[in-house]
Amino acid sequence: QVQLVESGGGLVQAGGSLRLSCAASGRTFSSYSMGWFRQFPGKEREFVAVISWSGTYTNYADSVKGRFTTSRDNAKNTVYLQMNSLEPEDRAVYYCAAPRELFATYRDRSGYVYWGQGTQVTVST
Repeated sequence: QVQLVESGGGLVQAGGSLRLSCAASGRTFSSYSMGWFRQFPGKEREFVAVISWSGTYTNYADSVKGRFTTSRDNAKNTVYLQMNSLEPEDRAVYYCAAPRELFATYRDRSGYVYWGQGTQVTVST
């Protein structure tokens, strides 16, 4: 059973930074891409970023491009989301996710079957 545990959320002022972590266990982490999603109150979960199994490919939602960076440390079974220049509009619950298929990368949440518990990010003005 794959387990994903996020950490690093919290309250930050607009313009500030946070780094989210997602620790994975239960299978060979280095063979799977990892995705980040966020969910606003009353909205569906939306794509934020994805990183390939090797870390050489990343892709971002337009709303976070240039401000957020995802990376991974396969030796630690952990993926990160560095969030800079945070805006009040970034306030959401952030989730990491893993797909079922080896090496596949997805922007759509339907490609993911394993999800973390989520971590709240709040940005104050």
